[in-house]
Amino acid sequence: MNGLKKYTPHDYQKQAIAKMISQACAGLLLDPGLGKTSISLAALSLLKSKKLIKGALIIAPLRACYNVWPAEVEKWQDFAHMTYTIVHDEDKWDNLWGPQRDLYFMNPEGIQALVEGLQATPVSEWPFDVIVIDESTKFKSAASKRFKALKKILHRFRRRYILTGTPTPNGLLDLWSQIYLLDLGGVLGAYITHYKAMYFYSSGFGGYTFLPREHADEEIAERIAPLVMRMRREDYLKLPPLINTYAWVDLPPDARRIYKELEDHFLAEVGDDILLAPNAATAGMKCRQVLNGAIYTNAEHDWVAVHDAKLDAVKDYVEELSGQPLFLLYEFDHDGQRLEELLGWPRIGKSPKKDAELIKAFNRGLLPGLIAQTSSVSHALNLQAACAHVCFFGLTWNFGDYDQAIQRVWRQGNDALRVIAHHIVIRRSLDEVVIRALNGKEKVQTAFMEHIRRLQNSLLVVK
Repeated sequence: MNGLKKYTPHDYQKQAIAKMISQACAGLLLDPGLGKTSISLAALSLLKSKKLIKGALIIAPLRACYNVWPAEVEKWQDFAHMTYTIVHDEDKWDNLWGPQRDLYFMNPEGIQALVEGLQATPVSEWPFDVIVIDESTKFKSAASKRFKALKKILHRFRRRYILTGTPTPNGLLDLWSQIYLLDLGGVLGAYITHYKAMYFYSSGFGGYTFLPREHADEEIAERIAPLVMRMRREDYLKLPPLINTYAWVDLPPDARRIYKELEDHFLAEVGDDILLAPNAATAGMKCRQVLNGAIYTNAEHDWVAVHDAKLDAVKDYVEELSGQPLFLLYEFDHDGQRLEELLGWPRIGKSPKKDAELIKAFNRGLLPGLIAQTSSVSHALNLQAACAHVCFFGLTWNFGDYDQAIQRVWRQGNDALRVIAHHIVIRRSLDEVVIRALNGKEKVQTAFMEHIRRLQNSLLVVK
């Protein structure tokens, strides 16, 4: 207990804690930096002290399991009494069925095996009766194996909570499965087909694209408002302004030829290799690889470089920064390899323990930069101590990953005058399409979250 801080929640955090205690099922739609981990721990600690719960299963990204949640438990004297274990690696089943703990941390990739084990065990012997899903967008796909597996045992938990700041990264369709985790289909329908029929219409080739009907966002927000709590960081935190900049790069002629052949014919000749894309989706992915400067040539992920235009842009940007720390993000693994070779900077995302050391050094200003894959570091990472610059070497379609990656730097505790998100974009290419799509998705999510917030405020006024 010596040296530990006392947890003194802000008023807005008290509201969120009360939400979790008063409701058996609740979603905290909180922007990064508002303390959803400590809020959850405070609620679980109070419930445990009143003997209202047995234990809690916390499903979170692996880095959060090893670093974020344990760090919060050990940081505050109010939570220091809580016992925990990480259900991962070779000892995971011993950790699960060993001595009773208050908290059990597991990453989403382990869900299927966990469900199989729990289904074969009487519920009375389960070590937990509460489930908390940190970054619930990991379950946004109703067709995913992890969602289907978890769905089988959801009804066995007495309390269910979800945590995320970006519930609709690719649109309102992402919402159904996350809300199902709370109420088992109570407000948005028991099946996603019902949800689509109520709020969407089919469009596009074959009718496989679903677009929201007019006022669908308002109707959905009204239905889920009693279940969730929405809080914006700008209402509670002091943040530096965020500035977006774009470096426009021309694609060299040989690379442009390969790009156009893939785009128009799904077929391209690259050196001694003939690359064939079986469908439009694969062709689009290969086109984006070409834009970044390299392309996979087979299923074993062998690759060849096709140009250095974006690498040259990165070099120019690093020179302009003159030693200021940079968080550099890529999409495909060969991009990460090429950036490592170019800059000599470390790449995180391979080992949680090694990453923790690198992140600590980066936050102390001891490293000029960190390289990371956008999808692997979109959660549970704080890089605001010494860094004010984010650079996207390659662009992702996933707005949630994109937005969260920026928020690793643009968050409370960053004392910079401004945070800059830098984008390297190939002219007249899919890069421009992705940028427009990201901006469109941001508008959809912002509007939806604003509906939630207004309804929430009106409910408070009524009470």
